[in-house]
Amino acid sequence: MNTTEESSSMVETLGDLAGLADYSLMETLNADPEATKDGVDHAPRQVFSGHYVPVNPTPIEAPHYIAHSKTFFKELGLADSLATDEAFMRMFSGDASALPEPLKTHGWATGYALSIYGTEYYNQCPFQTGNGYGDGRAVSIFEGVLNGKRWEMQLKGGGQTPYCRGADGRAVLRSSIREFLAQEHMHALGIPTSRSLTLYTSKTETVRRPWFNPGSHSRDPEVMIEENVAITTRVAPSFLRVGQIELFGRRARKNEHPLALEELEKIVLHIIDREYSDEIDRSLPLMEKVLLLAQAFRSRLTALVADWVRMGYCQGNFNSDNTALGGFTLDYGPFGFMDRFDPKYQPWTGGGDHFSFFNQPQAAMQNFYMFTTAVLPLIKSDTMAVQELEKVLNGFPKAMQKQVEAMWASKLGLESFDNELYNELMMLMIKTQVDYTIFFRELSHLPEEITPLLKSFYGDAANDEELLKRWSEWLEKWQSNIDVTTVESRAKLSEQMTKVNPKYTLREWFLVPAYKAAEKGDYSLIKELQEVMTHPYDEQSKETEAKYYAKKPSEFFDIAGISHVSCSS
Repeated sequence: MNTTEESSSMVETLGDLAGLADYSLMETLNADPEATKDGVDHAPRQVFSGHYVPVNPTPIEAPHYIAHSKTFFKELGLADSLATDEAFMRMFSGDASALPEPLKTHGWATGYALSIYGTEYYNQCPFQTGNGYGDGRAVSIFEGVLNGKRWEMQLKGGGQTPYCRGADGRAVLRSSIREFLAQEHMHALGIPTSRSLTLYTSKTETVRRPWFNPGSHSRDPEVMIEENVAITTRVAPSFLRVGQIELFGRRARKNEHPLALEELEKIVLHIIDREYSDEIDRSLPLMEKVLLLAQAFRSRLTALVADWVRMGYCQGNFNSDNTALGGFTLDYGPFGFMDRFDPKYQPWTGGGDHFSFFNQPQAAMQNFYMFTTAVLPLIKSDTMAVQELEKVLNGFPKAMQKQVEAMWASKLGLESFDNELYNELMMLMIKTQVDYTIFFRELSHLPEEITPLLKSFYGDAANDEELLKRWSEWLEKWQSNIDVTTVESRAKLSEQMTKVNPKYTLREWFLVPAYKAAEKGDYSLIKELQEVMTHPYDEQSKETEAKYYAKKPSEFFDIAGISHVSCSS
């Protein structure tokens, strides 16, 4: 279901886009039987059954264009002029009231369960039942096939839904800029991710959010500030998450209503059609499909998390509801790209060590465990199938380790993983406090001695003779493990490593000036970051290098809103 016959003509109007609509989710799955017919359903309430709630997005006032992804527009076959077309802007800033058919005048929001590190939670929903948790400010408004691939388009900040839990359903300009830039940066890094389509703001509509005082070191927001609202459209093959099948798995396990098991089966089959149709034959029996889904999802999830570690990226809030079943990065809330290497790096003040940088593989396993628990009711009548599912689950650590070791081998330019070399490197990186991105990029140029690596060292490490001696010894060991016997082999290896180790990553201290300028109507830094961060492996201009290939200034460390952020970020 995720691919179909390719369309060739350029999409130049909203009417052209309408002709590509194909709402498989709403046509295949169950609507909430208690939902309204007209999509006016914005107050928090319990949703007891159904896979989605039809709901109208809430348009932002006087939408104003900031940016769109020209790269992604081209991939989709959309004309750049659409981004500022009045009808297109209305739709993607939340006004679905007058859309050309067959576009629907209402969107949809979905419910999902909450689990944190393998533990189910219910009390976070206002009804303390788990029936009020879901898309509280994200409204999907389009599903269709563009250039041969199925995509779903979702408004982040699209207003209240039944899952809003009393919140206003809005996203602020600051967080919208972060997500808009991060998604396209991750795609350019070669990491599976949701994508960014457009970014619109309102210069008249504002909301209040908790934030930090300027220069504060606080871990908790201290003040309420007024911020402009914005809507960014994020796009993915689907927005189906582990948390969604968790919800239906719980209901089936507890037999909460007569259709509970049927709804679980329907959403699992829909996931396979949307995300794994090229890998799983739809004619197979259900139990075989479930087992193949588990294997394929495990493969994608372990590869994804290994890629996060490769980039120095920390998801921050890696709950099951932030884990896409398609195996890509989803929900850029309190994310961060690491500056100074720290295995316990965690950008989110509420995340703790369990979601920290080097714990991401373990967090992924906990989310995979919740996935297997959720699908278990579909196969529990077959002892052999249950045992096979348990094997897939129990094999997660080995599969994860294999992906991580392969990643480190490629990052270091080795033919195979060397545990001793790796452990020595980790100890030196921690003691020295190296800049993660700069260190590996400099290493990719195959230095013959340690001087080029010194530009990645923070503090006074470059003056520590004993430490420098240990670095020189490590470098010699590393050099003896790589193939640099000829000029050709040296050039080939360096080229391979520079394709694995980017020169530029989207650090928070780059983002702060961009969203502060945007608050004053200056979007030039957003466009500059778009250009730089969508070419992260390239050698760019000297001016770009001086500005963005740099260590984090000492005055920014431990500053709230730069070194750490709250969940509202």
